[in-house]
Amino acid sequence: MKYPIETIRHSCAHVMAAAIRELWPSAKFGVGPDIETGFYYDVLFPEPIKIEDLSKIESKMRKIRKKNKKFIKEYMSIDDAKKFMNENNQDFKIDLLNLLSEKGTTTVAKETGDQNSVDLSDGLEEVSFFKVEEFTDLCRGPHVGFTKEIGSFKLHKLAGAYWRGDERKPQLQRIYGLCFETEEEVKAELERLEQVKLRDHRKIGKELGIYHVSEEVGTGLPLWLPNGTIVREELELLAKEEEKKYGYQRVVTPHITNEKLYYQSGHLPYYKDDMYPPIEIEKNNYYLRPMNCPHHHHIYLSRPRSYREVPVRLAEYGQVYRYEDSGALSGLMRTRGFCQNDAHIYCTYSQAKQEFINVMDMHARYYKMFDIQEFYMRFSLPDLEKLDKYVDEPKKWIDASKIIRSAMDESGYPYKEVEGEAAFYGPKVDFMIKSVIGTEQAISTNQLDFLASERFSLHYTGEDGKDHPVYVIHRAPLGSHERFIAFLIEHYNGKLPIWLSPVQALIIPISDRHIEYANRIKDDFVSSKVANASLGLRMDIDSTNERMQKKIRSATLRRIPIIIIVGENEMESETISLRLRDGRNINEINKEEFKKDLINSVENRNDTLFYESKLFV
Repeated sequence: MKYPIETIRHSCAHVMAAAIRELWPSAKFGVGPDIETGFYYDVLFPEPIKIEDLSKIESKMRKIRKKNKKFIKEYMSIDDAKKFMNENNQDFKIDLLNLLSEKGTTTVAKETGDQNSVDLSDGLEEVSFFKVEEFTDLCRGPHVGFTKEIGSFKLHKLAGAYWRGDERKPQLQRIYGLCFETEEEVKAELERLEQVKLRDHRKIGKELGIYHVSEEVGTGLPLWLPNGTIVREELELLAKEEEKKYGYQRVVTPHITNEKLYYQSGHLPYYKDDMYPPIEIEKNNYYLRPMNCPHHHHIYLSRPRSYREVPVRLAEYGQVYRYEDSGALSGLMRTRGFCQNDAHIYCTYSQAKQEFINVMDMHARYYKMFDIQEFYMRFSLPDLEKLDKYVDEPKKWIDASKIIRSAMDESGYPYKEVEGEAAFYGPKVDFMIKSVIGTEQAISTNQLDFLASERFSLHYTGEDGKDHPVYVIHRAPLGSHERFIAFLIEHYNGKLPIWLSPVQALIIPISDRHIEYANRIKDDFVSSKVANASLGLRMDIDSTNERMQKKIRSATLRRIPIIIIVGENEMESETISLRLRDGRNINEINKEEFKKDLINSVENRNDTLFYESKLFV
């Protein structure tokens, strides 16, 4: 029988748990869902295991697979299930059963991240179990029929995970496994993961001098070094130019805000756990802002608005601060302070669909520019049966969802729908992008907000002279500087496009007597007028007393796109020689023609214009 890969992976996780139970009989189990490339299981061991122990677990799994044991489904009442788990000393499973009794299957799935944890069978007070070998686990399933059908697997990573994501609860060890139908697929994924490790932005970011994290400043609060600041400024300049074409107006808002604003917006009741504690100033509480939208609403409110001027589009690269558990922090990908490519569009109901399409088109243009071939939208809807976590306005939810769905359908861009993940004030669309090695990131969130107009009295005066509410679109196509730059570093393996590279060309004089000529070239190039570049052409000179090959090696490690070599011949003929990042060496070319091609490439943000120049053919 042919099983879905998700079923195979979840069954493989179950077999891993059975193997662990044999090796560590007193181990306590959390949850073990399938994930995109395999599965994981959270386990509390008597003593923490090491990475070397994974091979021991793997060996036991293979023995269980070889026995070809059947997966047997059983049911118990919740009370009997609690008794069974208590007899087996499985505290976390008892916690799941208690949560199930109180809040139901959906909440268990959301709070644990495991859709397969538990199920109320046919609405009765019973839960399902699956047994394989001598191991019985609380589980919804489904599973394959026999253990020989669990595919090919490889355990490859250990991590820490707080139970139910709560740092106040015990920390378990999370064992990650790969699982595919064939051994060849497992090997291919292992090779991809090796590439992911080599491209890790934390490693390359340090090598390229992009950012630094200081414990004295605070974890999760990156310091941008000069090279990283250049990349930030170039991206911000790009965003400003694109937004100008679409009629955005730029604004600036403060980093702290009186708590009254967040009660007005609803963030304090719904979002408080993600905010930092308040700062008391003159008997008033102020918060570090976790987002910019309430500030933009008050800019919209700074004067009356007519139907003639909507849509109003307000843009800001706004610094925000959100609390993250220290265990969740990861370089630039997940931080406690970040700067968003934020904007809010205030429009009429009839304008909302086209404005949302325009936002999606802006995303697509950026992705094409950065050679991001794969992306899709994750359309997050509320669970309208659980309105305690969302604004209780079912009709408005339905209307807003229709607008977004219609816009996505018309755009032609791929999307998928998920329930229960909307923002508290409206449905949202997360743009998911994949790097060239298949690493997927949620890079930006876009929302259609029907609540803000009511809470903030956001209106425009219509042709009839009456006030009408606006719809608010929250959008951030480039996400945050932090996450997007981390993604680009890994996507390009540190070899950023010429226009984005902190140093676009390094000049290497062959000997000391060529340094003066090298400086003349640098001065000429960096003083040249370049549109669409915050600092013009960016060049450096390596005049150190090192061997030529060592200088070239150093420039290569710094991922500098172009190496300009000048020696006696070049100085006499007023030319330059090049070593390009694609490995080509071009001798004694006209430096003015080269400069013209380089400027053209930078101004158009297109490396192809440079690398396919007639100078190099």
